[in-house]
Amino acid sequence: MRQNYSYICKMRIIAFRTLRAFFEKPEYADSEASLRAWYHDVKTAQWISSNDLKQHYKNASIVGEGRVVFNIKGNAYRLVVEVDYEFQVVFVRFIGTHKQYDKIDVKTI
Repeated sequence: MRQNYSYICKMRIIAFRTLRAFFEKPEYADSEASLRAWYHDVKTAQWISSNDLKQHYKNASIVGEGRVVFNIKGNAYRLVVEVDYEFQVVFVRFIGTHKQYDKIDVKTI
């Protein structure tokens, strides 16, 4: 177990282009401001555990396998990420509507 967290850096998000590809579609253009806000907020975060994440995002769902579900734009969209707390990396796994979200397996996507 790590004892010294002084080396913790800000989160890296892989990849913004996935978010951009989503909000550039005309039918999802209303998600742009919320996704950009989420991106800028998370890239300055310093999470060392899911508890840190939950302190800031109380409505985020920790679903196991390192996966976290965020509600975007007042719960209009779902964003699924995988978080590697040790290496401070957030991998975007899925962004979509609730209907699209209902068709995926969050733990394997």
